[in-house]
Parts: sequence; structure tokens; C-alpha cells
Amino acid sequence: MATFQEIIKGEKPVLVDFHADWCNPCKMMNPTLKSIKKHFGDDIKILKINVDKNEKVAGKFQVRGIPTFILFKEKIIEGTTPPAPNIKIFLLLILNCVSLIPNSKPLISVLCPIVLPPFK
Repeated sequence: MATFQEIIKGEKPVLVDFHADWCNPCKMMNPTLKSIKKHFGDDIKILKINVDKNEKVAGKFQVRGIPTFILFKEKIIEGTTPPAPNIKIFLLLILNCVSLIPNSKPLISVLCPIVLPPFK
């Protein structure tokens, strides 16, 4: 099994989701993360780090609240969000992610479910 440092040093962007099992806002991000993974496929890695089980990693990156997202490419932090980011900040991070992927597809299929609430 690869270590955290081995995973983030690759050429592909890695979106790290610092979360906890008990965190409801964290759980609410799961469908969005799945949509992002479906959109980008193998061009991106999404890594979920449980802060309760990985305190050293969370501490190293000064994660003070959850969910927090950090975008890495070749071990360099390319973007980060504050804890429990609002949708605009999260979208900025995802747009930064797109800039790291050559020949990336348009983001409309990812952004629409985030921006538009479901009809009831």
C-alpha cells in the first residue's frame, strides 16, 4: 500500500478530502466527489483522509476543521479550502484542478449538480 507522500508526489493531481465519519458536512460532499471522479476518471486521484485516524497527516497540513480539501500535484499544494468551504470556494479549487489536467473536458456535468439544487 502506498504512503501518503508517495500518492501526492505523482504527476496526476490529487484532491485530498480531510474528513471524519461523524461529520455531516463531510458526508454531504461525497456525491460531489464521486461526480468529480466520474468526470475526470483516471486523470485525478481523490484521497479521503480520516482526521481521527490520521492525526499526524492532518496536523502536518494544519487542518483545523473539516471538511478541508487540499489539491496536490507533484507534492506541491496547488490549492486549498478553509474548513467547511462554501460552494464558491470549493468550485474555485475544482477549477484550479482543471487547469492541472491537460485536455480536460468541460466541467458542466460536474458543476450543474453542485450549483443547481434538485427539484422536488
